[in-house]
Amino acid sequence: MRLSTIHAYVLTLLILVLIAGCSNQDAELAQVQLVELTLENERLSKELGSITEALKEQLDAQMGFITQQVVGQPVKYIGAGDTLKNVLDRKVLHCGGNSDLPGFGYLDPDSSEFVGFDIDFCRAIGAAVLGEQGASQIQIVPLTSKLRFAALQSGDIDVLTRNTTWTMSRDGEMRANYAGVTFYDGQGVLVRVKDEIRKLSDLRNKSICVQGGSTSATNIIDYFEGVDIQVEVREFDDRIAALKQYNEKACDAYTGDKSSLIAQQTLLSKPADHVILFNEISREPLGSVVRHDDDNWLDIVRWTLQCMINGEYLNLSQENIEDRMAADEESVSAALGIAARLGRKIGLADDFCYQIIRQVGNYKDVYDRHLGPNTMFNLPRGLNALYIDGGLHYPLPMK
Repeated sequence: MRLSTIHAYVLTLLILVLIAGCSNQDAELAQVQLVELTLENERLSKELGSITEALKEQLDAQMGFITQQVVGQPVKYIGAGDTLKNVLDRKVLHCGGNSDLPGFGYLDPDSSEFVGFDIDFCRAIGAAVLGEQGASQIQIVPLTSKLRFAALQSGDIDVLTRNTTWTMSRDGEMRANYAGVTFYDGQGVLVRVKDEIRKLSDLRNKSICVQGGSTSATNIIDYFEGVDIQVEVREFDDRIAALKQYNEKACDAYTGDKSSLIAQQTLLSKPADHVILFNEISREPLGSVVRHDDDNWLDIVRWTLQCMINGEYLNLSQENIEDRMAADEESVSAALGIAARLGRKIGLADDFCYQIIRQVGNYKDVYDRHLGPNTMFNLPRGLNALYIDGGLHYPLPMK
């Protein structure tokens, strides 16, 4: 019931009450006023109805335009960068990576190709963005710790897929956005067995080689200052130089991420003569990094990782993805966001996750390929297992 109609009823009742207590002449005057008020109310009601309809039509038109622009088109963020457009235009993805860290990123002497855990994340982003053959449409730019952020900010690379610890200072000072944690790590120390160094306190007055510009350098200094133990920390320009000095006995110990130490131990002249101290020095969450001010690209790199984690969770692997798709396309399409057309919401093809798993694999595929039980490292999953297996990797919903 409209408000104007309610007002008319109230006025009518009020006037009828007044009429009942008036003389005949007054009653006739009141009846005339009642008719006039009723007519005026009907006129106002019609005008109000016309205005309401006009406002409704205008609102519907505006909402239709907004819906078409926001829902019907791929998302474009205010202030978004051009990374996706640049990659699509050149048809090649530029990734900053390692060239000297077996298991994670190194130049394979047999194939002359860059391979490793981190390299496969670059390949996965390539598959997501460039489609059918995207995993092979990549270029690895080898970078040291000191040069990696400069290369990212200058635009020489599109994404940093090199063991890089996520810290608050880097997030702010380096204008770096981390797209998630690809590998949960911690810092360790490599020592010689014959030196009988069994714990970190045994390094008192000893020398430690480390790569300069890394969190390992600051962490080891902070740790020993915190426990009031004097050590000599010797920093070198890159990992290879620091390891070489340790191998030549210029230092008593060598420190870095535990995963890195496991890989680098294999490069020493006599690997069995060395042991890693796994004492807790620091937390090292490693992940892919992109520049600030390009949220759409950040989403793409983030959901590339989440696709791979979801793939493992759903038991969709590089080995079975095509058979699973052929046998039950509807459920697989729903699980990977194809049916819901999620890809286009971040500027990708709707089958981007399918392409990642088909060309590169899920998280377990990549881990086992480079670090798992059939490799020289045989590195237990530990914190890098799915949460249902006691690890920290928790798949975000692809909905």
